[in-house]
Amino acid sequence: MLLNEENVMTQPRTATVVTDETPAILGFNRALLALCALNFFMADVQAGIGPFLGVFLQRHGWQTGPIGTVMTAGGVAGMLATIPAGALIDHTTKKRLLVIVAALCTISASLLLLSSQSVAVVTVSQLATALAGAGIGPLMAAITLGIVRQKGFNTQIGRNQAWNHAGNMAGAGLFGWLGWQFGLSAIFFLEVAFGLFAISAVLLIPEKSIDHKAARGLDDKPAHDEGTAEGLRSFLRHKPLLILASCLCFFHLGNAAMLPLYGMAVVSAGKGNPAMFTAMTVMVAQAVMIIVSLLAIRFVRDRGYWFVLLISFAALPLRGLIAGSFIQHWGVWPVQFLDGIGAGLQSVAVPGLVARLLNGTGRINIGQGVVMTAQGIGASLSPALGGWLAEDLGYPVAFYSLGCFAIVSLGLWIGSASTLRSADQVSA
Repeated sequence: MLLNEENVMTQPRTATVVTDETPAILGFNRALLALCALNFFMADVQAGIGPFLGVFLQRHGWQTGPIGTVMTAGGVAGMLATIPAGALIDHTTKKRLLVIVAALCTISASLLLLSSQSVAVVTVSQLATALAGAGIGPLMAAITLGIVRQKGFNTQIGRNQAWNHAGNMAGAGLFGWLGWQFGLSAIFFLEVAFGLFAISAVLLIPEKSIDHKAARGLDDKPAHDEGTAEGLRSFLRHKPLLILASCLCFFHLGNAAMLPLYGMAVVSAGKGNPAMFTAMTVMVAQAVMIIVSLLAIRFVRDRGYWFVLLISFAALPLRGLIAGSFIQHWGVWPVQFLDGIGAGLQSVAVPGLVARLLNGTGRINIGQGVVMTAQGIGASLSPALGGWLAEDLGYPVAFYSLGCFAIVSLGLWIGSASTLRSADQVSA
């Protein structure tokens, strides 16, 4: 009887010990679940209506040249905003509020496009979408780093990207179905819904779960050095970061216009329903990206960042060759499969490499902005270049020309292998 009483008395003590740990564990798990949901819904907020814009404007009498030009205007605005956005994200402790502002910008842009397709309105909508997109990338990286710290960053960024690509895939499928059933205008209402869901998801992340010191790369600094951060001029002397930025600039100069141009090429040839085919181009790539982004975690751990990015750069020349040679409905499979490999690897490796290279500087999110600016330079020029090439010389020449720019990235990356690999090892 005494033994039974002792056993009963010991049970509450064991339960109490577990309960003491439970709030922290539950808070952390809640933050990670909300972060995954945020990446799912934020995927379509960041891209806006994306490749559907070209088909939508084409249906309203726009030519490929002007479509590319207005998309470039948005790209330039996003490019100019990325570094200031990164600086703001490093400085502020209101990161959740900035996510809400970005979502509201995309919602407003969708409603503007739906109301009018004039040059002025379309341009303003693209500017709003670009400004939102400029902040979303560094914001997602900062919030993730603030929750899981540097040690858990690579694994979590891979999971983030898997959810992000799943959101893009689901959004594209719904966009295509709605466009097929109710017309392309229905796409804009779904974009608004995704924006509202993203706002709800970020509000579910507990504010206390984000360590804003860790979010900027200062989690290893002593307490008295909490505000210490390197000067902005240090980026001009950071050779590995500049090489990475240059390679990504050339890559996106060739890559950014491929998806919208291929959709317009097939649709204009009468070989696909505008909404459904455009949706298929996105869904194929995003399905591949989900798998690749999860595998990229292991590839980075086993082979390093340099090798992973080498594979991503090598995918684009082959993609351009296939796109220019086979403008057919079935061509979406190989063309977008290669896009999924290249973009899926980069979505994990690029933010991970930047976070590693700049760990301890307190400027990680500005560094993300520097890289995004380089990507933005290439991506903003790509639609205009591809659009006018397609209009003057035809779609095949446009695809071949765009694919050639990736060869520059490939050559620069291979030529700088020793510098990048040594920087990776030192920063590990």
